[in-house]
Amino acid sequence: PLGQLLPFITALTLAYLGAAAVGSNPSAFLSLLRSILGRGEDGTRAPSEYILLDTSVLIDARIADVVETGFVDKTLLVPRFVLEELQLVADSSDALRRNRGRRGLEVVNRLQHSEKVNVEITNQDTPGMGDVDKKLVRLAERLNASIMTNDFNLNRVADIQGIRVLNLNELANAVKTLVLPGETLRVQIIQEGKEQGQGVAYLEDGTMVVVEEGAALLGQRVDVRVNRVLQTVAGRMIFGAMEHTSA
Repeated sequence: PLGQLLPFITALTLAYLGAAAVGSNPSAFLSLLRSILGRGEDGTRAPSEYILLDTSVLIDARIADVVETGFVDKTLLVPRFVLEELQLVADSSDALRRNRGRRGLEVVNRLQHSEKVNVEITNQDTPGMGDVDKKLVRLAERLNASIMTNDFNLNRVADIQGIRVLNLNELANAVKTLVLPGETLRVQIIQEGKEQGQGVAYLEDGTMVVVEEGAALLGQRVDVRVNRVLQTVAGRMIFGAMEHTSA
């Protein structure tokens, strides 16, 4: 008889203790329940502490510099299948692809030794999904993680699936120097432009500056008055004319 009654008594005791806990501190109980279910305060699914890295962002290498700024406060997760793809690229017979693959592997090693971020290598996979991009999207869905990429197609697919995407190209464009028409820049002409007489210079953030009549002053620093700023798919371009030159 005791063996039959014991489970019933235990259930009643736990139910009483649970009700008492909810009555004394209902907000704490709800927070605990949300954390167990992986939900945020508004009831939506809470984001995980992981950012998945794809092959393109590792080959790009800028992620290593971004990490050193301290802006990345979540754990970077590198799936084993991404490392395998990097290894295939590094073993390519094409010299350019081989160097790109090796650079990606070096970036992984640099991230692992960084004191500014946590990096984990995961063996989690998605069987049946042969494409690396599809695997990343499925794994991000499973972990409710973000994806960091520079791949346009992966960016679109992940966005359609409701996955948060961190695009380094968009970040780079967002933090470029804001220049308005009428402002003056001091730049160094380093090459000729496409049109006759044009010179080309670059700002520190990589923004191209096209200078009218600047081709004759290659290698010199000049003051340029900005005429217009053009936003293109490749990035921001500045067009201007010289005010005066100096050696």
